[in-house]
Amino acid sequence: MSILMKRRSVLLGSGALMLGACSKVHDSTAGQSLFGVVDDWHKGLQRSLTARNALAPEFAPEDISPFFRGNGSTDPQNDGYPQHVAEGFANWRFTVGGLVERPLSFTLNQIMRLPQRTQITRHDCVEGWSAIGQWTGPQLSTFLDLAKVKEAANYIVFRCADDYTQGRYYESIDMVDALHPQTIIAHRLNGEPLPVRNGAPLRARVERQLGYKHAKYLTGVEAVASLDDIGLGKGGYWEDHGGYQWYAGM
Repeated sequence: MSILMKRRSVLLGSGALMLGACSKVHDSTAGQSLFGVVDDWHKGLQRSLTARNALAPEFAPEDISPFFRGNGSTDPQNDGYPQHVAEGFANWRFTVGGLVERPLSFTLNQIMRLPQRTQITRHDCVEGWSAIGQWTGPQLSTFLDLAKVKEAANYIVFRCADDYTQGRYYESIDMVDALHPQTIIAHRLNGEPLPVRNGAPLRARVERQLGYKHAKYLTGVEAVASLDDIGLGKGGYWEDHGGYQWYAGM
């Protein structure tokens, strides 16, 4: 096993241990402070061990898993999603807004006409399972360049169509990961249109982070200066409601 893969496994295991302790401490003030310190330490460690544009491992076609399971929300029933499925997502829109000079809206066909990146990577779920899949879609940086993101933007928020028990799913990453070459807005899995269980028609792939950062059923992205006023201010649905770390790098 390579040094990179060993480090990836250690960080994944450490993250799982921390998340397993969430129910004991995340509701207390001391617990929140502890998670903030650990989150900052984790991010600092990851960034110190890897170059800004260091790539997550990529694999050969023969390594692709025979089945790529769905997880979390796998068939949204809100916001007219079933109708979009029936229409083949012909009327789906993906918006780019927030701190940008040119707010944009794309159809799925327009997205497929942008420059594409295809990568075969391993998806690591915080629940302990992994799968290898081939993903295709434009780099997130392509959308941000077209919209001309302002210098005041520090984070990109992923907006999603699926509701959970405590609200709409969302996630966020900083600009380092947003501009990373392997961060893409995927519309294909293993050469086929993205299945509903895996986030059709669009999902994020943030290949240097755990699976819950790879938001599904994307309706758009928003460039923001701060995460404080979004959701409960912790940067994502599971960060807000489950005690998960905001930075889930491997």
